[in-house]
Amino acid sequence: MGWYQWQLFVVVGFGWASDNLWPVVTSLIFTPIANEFLPSRPPLLSLAQNIGLLAGAVFWGFGCDVFGRKWAFNLTLGLTAFWGLIAASAPNFAAAAVFAALWSFGVGGNLPVDSAIFLEFLPQSHQFLLTVLSIDWAVAQVIANLVAWPLLGNLTCAEGQVPCLRADNMGWRYFIVAMGGLTLLMFLARFLLFSIFESPKYLIGKGRDEEAVRVVHEVARRNGTTSSLTLDHLRACEPAGYVARTDASAAIQRRLEKLDAGHVEVLFSTSRMALSTGLVMAIWALIGLGYPLYNAFLPYIQATRGAEFHDGSTYLTYRNSLIISVLGVPGALIGGFLVELRGLGRKGTLSVFTVLTGVFLYGSTTALNSTALLGWNCAFNFCSNVMYAVLYGYTPEIFPTPQRGTGNALAATSNRIFGIMAPIIAMFANLKTSAPVYTSGALFIVAGLLVLILPFESRGKQAL
Repeated sequence: MGWYQWQLFVVVGFGWASDNLWPVVTSLIFTPIANEFLPSRPPLLSLAQNIGLLAGAVFWGFGCDVFGRKWAFNLTLGLTAFWGLIAASAPNFAAAAVFAALWSFGVGGNLPVDSAIFLEFLPQSHQFLLTVLSIDWAVAQVIANLVAWPLLGNLTCAEGQVPCLRADNMGWRYFIVAMGGLTLLMFLARFLLFSIFESPKYLIGKGRDEEAVRVVHEVARRNGTTSSLTLDHLRACEPAGYVARTDASAAIQRRLEKLDAGHVEVLFSTSRMALSTGLVMAIWALIGLGYPLYNAFLPYIQATRGAEFHDGSTYLTYRNSLIISVLGVPGALIGGFLVELRGLGRKGTLSVFTVLTGVFLYGSTTALNSTALLGWNCAFNFCSNVMYAVLYGYTPEIFPTPQRGTGNALAATSNRIFGIMAPIIAMFANLKTSAPVYTSGALFIVAGLLVLILPFESRGKQAL
């Protein structure tokens, strides 16, 4: 662990930030876009976003093994910034939804690519930093709401204003330009200010052993030390007569092998492994449905409930969204502390805070004014950030090393597929009631209870 890894920690954090920043952007612009374009089914905007996220996760997850971690590492942020800036010119609702899908295609590749390249440069002693990266996830939400407060709070149509003309509703366009500009700065910082090396693991997989050795030595030099690795060490691992297959088709085949029936069968080969894998997929699926179902319509719920309380306004809606997001920042750090406590560990922390997330959602339905609603939502966001911090770190730990990629893929796919279902359900639900809140709260509580049945606790143990 040295200077190179700490620099990588910073620029990888841009990917974590983008992964939360742009879904929050979609949430914040949902109401202004619906007011301006008056679509028959507003949740189609969130549906387009989730389809883009799923496509991006699949494409970049496979692509980084074909054309390398380095290119994917930079292109995901670049594409997100490009389409985000273009989206500000959307002339109608359909165009806005298409642009949301396109920027989400870039966003969807951040976590699979960035986590891969980060872990492949980290020594085992510092792998906990992958959990700490969730702080960037939370800070991005604060930044988005901080910028949204003046722009969307002052430069968009008031709730119920008819007609809502473009000239009166420019705030959401300015907001997207600001977020696109911020993402562009993160891309430029990665591309111009930080010289990233191709992952040695990827290079070895392509048969480029000499380059892999050179990268290891260069990283050691940047860290002010030396490495004893030589090309002979790598060649000693090869069987007699071995010939490396370095073409793109071989890379694709290696990637597909991770998802073949044999790798999946191992995850269900014993009753305990089957129970663990099935429950993890179910937990990710329930959270994947519950979180976007509520979070995507949070500003809408705040605005409409504020109107009912006679103390709501567009300005107050986005001010409250900022306050809520700030309460989520310490969640990642507190989660990292709690998972190491004896008697609580990963399972206990994850279960408690997942259930609490659902409980606080139910509590929000009892609010009699906007201040009470704000308090419930703050508690929800704090607990959900602890939940996500633990979930991202715990999931890889309970899969066997050879099947870890397959297990993570199954969990992520379950999450994205059910994320696509959230806006579809919302289209057929009455959003002027608390139906999305009740549904989301129930999903979180069930997911938290399922955690208790998981057979493996990874605190203080080597990964399987």
